[in-house]
Amino acid sequence: MVETRVEYLRVYSEQPSETPRPEPLAVESLPKVIAAFEQATGWPLEHVPGPKSNSRHSLTWSTPVSPGVGPTLGHLSLGRRGSTSDAPPATPIDQPTAEHLAEALDALLQELSETELALRDREAELAAGVTPLPTDSGEGSLAERLEAVLKGGAEAVGAHAAALYLLDEITSELKLRSVWGLPRSRLRKPARPLAGALADLEAMLGHAVVLEDARIMQRWKVPEDFASAVCVPVSSPTTILGTLWIFSRDKRDFNERQTNVIEVTAGRLAADLERETLLGQGAGGTYWRHQLAAAERAQRGSLPTMAPLLDDWQTAGWVAQADQLGGDFFDWFCLPESRMAIALGDAAARGVEGALSAGAVKASFRSHAQYQRRAEQLLGQVNLTLWTGSSGDQSANLFAGLVDTASGEVHFGSAGQLGVMVVRPGGWESLSQPSPALGVSPESQYQGQTYELQPGESLVVFSDGFREAIDRQGRPLGEAGLAEALVDHAGATAEQLVRIAQNRLATHAAAPEKMDRAVLVVKRTPT
Repeated sequence: MVETRVEYLRVYSEQPSETPRPEPLAVESLPKVIAAFEQATGWPLEHVPGPKSNSRHSLTWSTPVSPGVGPTLGHLSLGRRGSTSDAPPATPIDQPTAEHLAEALDALLQELSETELALRDREAELAAGVTPLPTDSGEGSLAERLEAVLKGGAEAVGAHAAALYLLDEITSELKLRSVWGLPRSRLRKPARPLAGALADLEAMLGHAVVLEDARIMQRWKVPEDFASAVCVPVSSPTTILGTLWIFSRDKRDFNERQTNVIEVTAGRLAADLERETLLGQGAGGTYWRHQLAAAERAQRGSLPTMAPLLDDWQTAGWVAQADQLGGDFFDWFCLPESRMAIALGDAAARGVEGALSAGAVKASFRSHAQYQRRAEQLLGQVNLTLWTGSSGDQSANLFAGLVDTASGEVHFGSAGQLGVMVVRPGGWESLSQPSPALGVSPESQYQGQTYELQPGESLVVFSDGFREAIDRQGRPLGEAGLAEALVDHAGATAEQLVRIAQNRLATHAAAPEKMDRAVLVVKRTPT
């Protein structure tokens, strides 16, 4: 008979650690304040933590701290006058006066407790380097979760206190960020210098430092006065974050199992800090994604969508950015005296920077085209506006044209490297004329050209995203490559010619989406 042994995998669901109850009124000087109160008034005063009074005195009056606002943090209770002190005050006061004074002390202690709670939360948030995030998971704040982990780790090994120290940005100091079993006033202390903190340095090398008698081991620089302590590193897979200290009031050893528990606690702290950091980055990323989407809609919405209602003329354009935002654009609008302004721009930068440059160029073009009658002067004014309105690191290419729709005459000029050509049935002609880009120098000079567009001819302007698009063999599309596709369909409408240019780019380029690209077609239709 063959005996079969079955092994079972036991899966445990981890229960969330109990959040330690806040101790906001653990004020070191409170006993002295209470003694002075009794000596001055003759009325014994006692602070009783918790929602119910358990004073040993026969109480005549008590008040909870911040009644009705969150959990009750404690009571200040008055006993009967003379019940604890044989020495009456020099000038005894009546009960209403004593109550009024106790209420004032109560308010002061409440403000102090709120400050300590705020300090605790800020230290925890600084530990993760994130902005506080709202949560509906019931997990509590990061500060509460860190305290819960510290408490669970310390109690698991029979220790009495725990402290989390994290490195600053330049790794020169260790700042206390969260405590359990220690007064929160410790959070107000300045950071400890890393230099000379031998136990912390040894721990960050990857070794657990166990001090059985910490009081006689001064060279290890134990941060708190306890009989024994353990120091382990707190780190992510790639970064050392700081150290975790576990303290015990008794002289004792920590065995290997207990040390492993402490190291697991340190890992949990690192995981909580990393999680909070990622949540903060995620929230910030979501915000900026919404902002980018809004900017993309605004940039797309600024493009002209309706062609001017001009007899015998058609206009159409297309633009695509490599990123959500980009530096390419086209534009047209009507001017007085049957004239029309047309433009195509290509900022040197990409992304957000390119979009800002393109927006500035487009706004300047629209402004100066209202009064300039010569394309070279228009380009000069746009160049000067871009130069004086930036830090000198913005540049762009721009085609600017002024069309007389009555005669067909197009007066135009280009700044930078843009493709300009005329397509007609049976052939095409290049009108490209390289010149300095906008924003390079305030003294740049530009040349104007004039071409009389005949019925059936189309003026085609395109950015470097077309001309420099390369195929898998590294060959650029160039003007000729685009012109060949357009000449075969010279009789098509302006919108059809734009789509043909798009298709030619898509079939030629190996990765057209890597560049901003734009094309503009202005066609004089046959009469």
